[in-house]
Amino acid sequence: MAELAVNIDHIATLREARGGIEPDPVTAALLAELHGAVGIVCHLREDRRHVNDRDVRMLRETVQTKLDLEMAATEEIIGIALEIIPELVTIVPEKREELTTEGGLNVAADIRYYTTLVQRMHEKDIEVSFFIEPSTTQIEAVIETGADIIELHTGTYANARTAHDVQLQLARIAEAAQYAHESGLRVTAGHGLNYVNVAPVVSIPQIVEVSIGHALISRAVIVGMERAVRDMAALVRGV
Repeated sequence: MAELAVNIDHIATLREARGGIEPDPVTAALLAELHGAVGIVCHLREDRRHVNDRDVRMLRETVQTKLDLEMAATEEIIGIALEIIPELVTIVPEKREELTTEGGLNVAADIRYYTTLVQRMHEKDIEVSFFIEPSTTQIEAVIETGADIIELHTGTYANARTAHDVQLQLARIAEAAQYAHESGLRVTAGHGLNYVNVAPVVSIPQIVEVSIGHALISRAVIVGMERAVRDMAALVRGV
């Protein structure tokens, strides 16, 4: 059975639209935990376009489940991670001009650098996940780094428009999940998942967790955080 981690970035996006103090992503994280999330995810971007340094530090002090800090592998953000010590960091690609993370990280392009990064995190007992495409090449690169987890990019699946393409992308995700699991990695998934398309992904037995933000926060604006999280957690758990 898979579990739900809630990404609260877009609560901060709403706050930054007016440059004020509400809505508060820390409060949203508390509500998510109370109503079914097993972890809280936030992305501290280099340009601080939504989540900021104070948010991250407050989340570290208040999150009772698991804090997953999404981050680019830059020295500034690495230093913050090593200071606040989340349970998990997820290393993602990051472009300043993108609206959201576009595609998986190319771990294979610099295995030595990412191996050193994993070692630095492990010295602080921080687990490491890499956000990657469902690709054998990338999975093998992650294994070589010594990381603990992969998060499979589900954006291509989420954007598929024909039944054939949907099944093709699901098959890619399932094959990658099985290969990674058999290689000793824990497997999670995320990006573009919503209340309609999440069920086939969580039916893949090797996927133990999904990270969902935009769709959940969008629904929370209409029905409230409690119901949005509870409904998604039920879908993810298949209950």
